[in-house]
Amino acid sequence: MPSFRFSHEIEVRYADLDPQRHVNNATVFSYFEQARARYLQQLGLWDGRDFDDIGVIVAENAANYTAPIAYSDRVVVEAGITRLGTKSLQFEYLLRTDDGRPLATGRTTLVAFDYRRAVSIPIPDAWRLAITAFEGELPRKPNPP
Repeated sequence: MPSFRFSHEIEVRYADLDPQRHVNNATVFSYFEQARARYLQQLGLWDGRDFDDIGVIVAENAANYTAPIAYSDRVVVEAGITRLGTKSLQFEYLLRTDDGRPLATGRTTLVAFDYRRAVSIPIPDAWRLAITAFEGELPRKPNPP
């Protein structure tokens, strides 16, 4: 797992729980998504208002679950971009309790996308500059499995 420069606190909601009394596995993807949106906002890549301007579309999501998440847990998602391709980028995540106990890890591959024309596009130079200024230089090729 990389070390992350961005984190976002998540409130576990009662509605996030399943009949087994822990956060449902699918909800973890919502936690990753919320952190990803806040990351894009923090870097000035999306204003949080115009969804046609978000500029990316999900191509792949993956998660590994380490421990169940309880309603009483205070959780944090650490997130960062770990790869920049020509048209795609990869986010990685660590979901943990506020005291550092790991709960899940994840990965999302996003494709740069123009929603108005409904086509994939190269990652804009402004995005590339903002991301590398925040994260440092990133690999362009996919990470090995």
